[in-house]
Amino acid sequence: MTGTMAETASKAMIEVDDLHVTFGRGPRATHAVRGVGFRVAAGESYGLVGESGSGKSTVLRALAGLVEGWRGRMTVAGRVLGPRREAAFYKLVQMVFQDPYGSLHPRHTVERILSEPVAIHRLGAADRRIEQALGDVGLGPQFRYRYPHQLSGGQRQRVAIARALILEPKILLLDEPTSALDVSIQAEVLNLLARLKRERGLTYILVSHNLAVVAHMCTRLAVMNRGTIVEEMTVAQLRRGAPRHPYTKQLLTASRGYDRTAVDAFIDFAEAEAGSIART
Repeated sequence: MTGTMAETASKAMIEVDDLHVTFGRGPRATHAVRGVGFRVAAGESYGLVGESGSGKSTVLRALAGLVEGWRGRMTVAGRVLGPRREAAFYKLVQMVFQDPYGSLHPRHTVERILSEPVAIHRLGAADRRIEQALGDVGLGPQFRYRYPHQLSGGQRQRVAIARALILEPKILLLDEPTSALDVSIQAEVLNLLARLKRERGLTYILVSHNLAVVAHMCTRLAVMNRGTIVEEMTVAQLRRGAPRHPYTKQLLTASRGYDRTAVDAFIDFAEAEAGSIART
C-alpha cells in the first residue's frame, strides 16, 4: 500500500467493504452492486464515476440508508452502519439529489422546507438557521417564502443544498448534483460546493457520469461498471490521461467529444463480460 493510500485508510471518515446490493428475488433479481469497497479521508472529495446503471448512485443511497437488503460493511466516522439509521446519523451525513424539483415538496415554501429538519432534530433558533443557510448558498431573504415552482433550476438546487447544510453535517453525499442544470449554472453550483467544502471542512462523495465535473471537484475517484469498481485512481492520473483499465480509457475518450473512429472502436463491456462468462 502506498503512503497516500495508507494514510487514507488510517484516517478514513467513510469506509465501504465488500458492499453488495440486490434488487428483487429469484431469477429476476438484479445484482446492482457487487463487492464494492473504498475509503474516503476526512475533508476529502471522492468521486464515483460510470455510465447510467453502473451502480454508483446505488452505493450512495446505501450509504444514506435509502436502500434495504444490502450486505457488507460500511462505517462513517468510525461507527458501523446497520440497516437503519439513527437521528444522529442524519446530523452527520446529508444527501443532495440529482433532481432539485423532485426532491423539494412542491406545496411547501422554502421556509417550511428548511424549517422541517430543524424541527425534527429539535435544534431551535429556526429563524437564524434559515437566514444563515440561505445566505450560505447565495440566496437572499426574498426567497424564503417562495415555492419551488417560482425558482429556477439553479435556485432550487441551492435550496436543496441549504436544506442539507442546515443540520451542520460533516459529510455530503452528492448524487449528480448539477446534471439537471444548464452548463453555465452547473459551474456556479460546483463553485458553491467547492467553497462550502473549504469553509466547513466537509467530506464529499460525488457521483457523476461527467469526468470533467469529477476532475473539478475531487482528488480521487473510483470508476464503476456493471456494479463493480474496475479502477481507482487520482484526479492527477485522470488529467494525465493515464488510466489502466480499458473501460476507463473508453470513458475518457467519450468525454472528449464525438469521434466517429473512436466510437466505432468502442467495446460493449456488458457483452464482452457475458461472452467471457459463456466461454468459461
